[in-house]
Amino acid sequence: MFARLVGWVCAVSLLAFALAGCQGSPGSSDDRPATRASSGYGAVFLAAGECSSRGRASFNEVPCRSERAVARVLDRHDGEPPARSACPARTDFVLHISENRPAADENGDGSVDRGYACMRNLDPPHPGDPGGGGGPRTIVGDCLTAAGKGQVRETACAGTGGRAPQYRVLEAVLSRSACPPSTTLYVTLGGSRPVGCAVTV
Repeated sequence: MFARLVGWVCAVSLLAFALAGCQGSPGSSDDRPATRASSGYGAVFLAAGECSSRGRASFNEVPCRSERAVARVLDRHDGEPPARSACPARTDFVLHISENRPAADENGDGSVDRGYACMRNLDPPHPGDPGGGGGPRTIVGDCLTAAGKGQVRETACAGTGGRAPQYRVLEAVLSRSACPPSTTLYVTLGGSRPVGCAVTV
């Protein structure tokens, strides 16, 4: 995830697509129910609360009790992803849902409306957790490192992955003026407290 610096302000890129690394407002529960109720396995393709397996190039819906289940849908949205992610906090990755002949669909017509699912791994690692170094949004507890001219990138606070952390987001507030004097970087988080106050580590 990259961010572009404007003076002391950086805007963190919110969506990580393909099959990689969606998070909501800071402080949300890890696996809280999504905004849409689960309809049960198979009724709606990868509905909220359902689980998927992971193949080389695709994800298939499977019962959550299956030994093949590796991730759970925290939330499911139709259409193209919005400019800012609508996924819950601590989502590990965003899964694009194709409209072309998936393994399962809502009404048996061989297609599913284009959309995306906010996914969380059933077992660690959880890159969407604070300091985990992944997920499509930056949240309180995450670390950042320089990534070229005028950009920063989220990285694991533990320093794994070859990128040492340079900043850490300590608070989420309503405006820059509410950040403590020690703040060295302002980060756009989105949500009800859209400004992240980051300090040098």
